[in-house]
Amino acid sequence: MPIPKLTALAGVVMLLGGCAVQDAGSEGSGQALALVAEPSLERLLIATTRARAEDPNALFSGERSTELDHAAVTVSIPPGHQTGQLESPRFGKRSAAAHFVVRDRAYLDTNEAFIAAVNAQLAGRGPNDRDVLLFVHGYNNAFEDSVFRFSQFAHDSGFSGVRVLFSWASRGSSLEYFYDRESATIARDGLERTLRLLAGTKARKVHIMAHSMGNWVAMESLRQLQISGNSTLNGKVGEVILASPDIDADVFKAQMRRLGRPAKPYNLIVSRDDRALDLSQRLSGNRPRIGNYTDDAEISGLGIIVYDATDVKSGDTLRHGKFADAPEIVQLLGRRLREGSSLAKNDVRFSDRLQTFGRSLGGVVTSTGGLIISAPQTVLTRPHQILTAPVEILGKSVKPARCSAC
Repeated sequence: MPIPKLTALAGVVMLLGGCAVQDAGSEGSGQALALVAEPSLERLLIATTRARAEDPNALFSGERSTELDHAAVTVSIPPGHQTGQLESPRFGKRSAAAHFVVRDRAYLDTNEAFIAAVNAQLAGRGPNDRDVLLFVHGYNNAFEDSVFRFSQFAHDSGFSGVRVLFSWASRGSSLEYFYDRESATIARDGLERTLRLLAGTKARKVHIMAHSMGNWVAMESLRQLQISGNSTLNGKVGEVILASPDIDADVFKAQMRRLGRPAKPYNLIVSRDDRALDLSQRLSGNRPRIGNYTDDAEISGLGIIVYDATDVKSGDTLRHGKFADAPEIVQLLGRRLREGSSLAKNDVRFSDRLQTFGRSLGGVVTSTGGLIISAPQTVLTRPHQILTAPVEILGKSVKPARCSAC
């Protein structure tokens, strides 16, 4: 079953963890042709520390491999897809007309084959679409779960670059939290290796997005790159998006001390009503997780843009998957990923203003949808110009914060 899942457990229950109607247009008569509903296709490349499954149609199991493996997958997204939803059958088989379905799959047997596949997809894109988005899933994700969730996010966010899923050996069961946690630790080297492989492709930037326990893998791999002396892989690392991290807050702050203040602020999505992280906190000595941390100002001071999604509605009963199932957050992250290449020089939109605004006074911007953003505090030469300009969040005008120093 796709995520999110809710499984009753005596003592531990956790989930850390276009389809578009195509318009055929009109011809010489000027009469519109009938709309044709077709599934959209999302093509993913896979890097994984999972062992191969006995059934080749499943590709990978929840068991660990000592080697980094690769594959290519095509996912069909149903014509009636709604943003933030992961359409799946309650009973019976999946149908391409109504559900997410894996359409094609194939192993890529060598690192060279993986690199060639990335470069082949990049070559078919325009100069502004030659980025890679690398997604690291969370706890309680079977391989298929992670494939469908990433496909849904990539589709709904409008990301137009190459999609790469890093899938580590989660068994996809709420009973396997501690097995998954150790698997995540084992996967650190595999993710670092994947980042180095992607940095060696023709990609313009490699963006990293992790969810839940996947943030542990991502942060540890970034820390290893820092220790090696090349934390940005010669400038190839782009946006870093940390969604609902299941990491002890003190551990996260220690990781950031080792990493240092990033040249480009990281993006952290937190939610105080995250039930999965609340349980994780209670299981971990009642120490707060960074994904439900309450001091946004402290964390933004580490060089991080904090997105407080507490008041954003979610279809997930555990409120742990807002990065993918809350349409306003999906679209906001999509814009964040696109901004570096697609914004015109004079098109100063939300992310540009927010980043500049954050360099001034560590202020806060609030959207009408309930999302609160806290940005890092640094120095700005002209704060008045930024803080008095209207900010656009998903097409809504937001009154900027006042600057006492202006």
